[in-house]
Amino acid sequence: MTGASNTPYFDVVVVGSANLDLVASLESLPKPGETLIANGYAEHAGGKGLNQAVACARMGARTAFVGCVGSDDAGVMLRAILEKEGIDTSHLVSVSAPTGRAFINVDKHGENAIVVIAGANAFVGTEIQLQLPTSRVVLAQLEIPLETVLSVFESARRNGSVTVLNPAPASRLQPEILALTDIIVPNETESEVLGGTSVLFGHGVATVVTTLGAHGATVETPSSTNHVDPFAVTPVDTVGAGDAFIGALCSEIARGRAVLDAAKVAAVGGALATTVHGAVPSLPTLQQVQQAMSKQ
Repeated sequence: MTGASNTPYFDVVVVGSANLDLVASLESLPKPGETLIANGYAEHAGGKGLNQAVACARMGARTAFVGCVGSDDAGVMLRAILEKEGIDTSHLVSVSAPTGRAFINVDKHGENAIVVIAGANAFVGTEIQLQLPTSRVVLAQLEIPLETVLSVFESARRNGSVTVLNPAPASRLQPEILALTDIIVPNETESEVLGGTSVLFGHGVATVVTTLGAHGATVETPSSTNHVDPFAVTPVDTVGAGDAFIGALCSEIARGRAVLDAAKVAAVGGALATTVHGAVPSLPTLQQVQQAMSKQ
């Protein structure tokens, strides 16, 4: 992974996964061994990388997406969706593996259970060499190989970008990745898997933004802790809420906001996403977030 000074300058470059989401609506989530009949079904663009790239673009950030899709109908569809959102796809590579998939069950309370199949996402930065466009913020998740995240953040640091990591799906991370992470954005479960905030600071993370669902978020540095109040809504589907939060956070940071102020905007974006079914369909625009904030 190398920097590329002759590429366009972006607000946010997202390096991550692109999936086709297969969503079943249920009264309740199935228990082990239980078979349930769904009362609804839909297919959406997804993957944490794609969702967060769309979230950034809708929040007004000049956004590029770096990743891999298959040379199949799903890959063609996902590329078209990114381009429709105005996202640069010159670093989205088509490979021989199938496009990634996510199987999502959503219950009547909006809670979800998700199984992800990596497919083409496993090729990001490994068998396919990628270049990293220059940007103010570089955002990555853990649905691509960990060695790629490390390489991406090394390049980002050389380019002078702020590095943001969404550690999802949760897993223990090598200290080298954390040492290159300026801002990490886990939820409560992911924070516990990572060993907690003190462990993250011990490995060199500068700021920890922990999302707390309906309870808002916290923004912590080694010397301060601040709570971000939630934005009250009636949720129908929590899929995409975390992605909306992170997209808004990165976009506001790219515009020069301090992390705490950016997190206050992000809390509104995340809440609005829970009022619409699906991942990409739920991601709010900058105008929608601003309108909601004006009514607080």
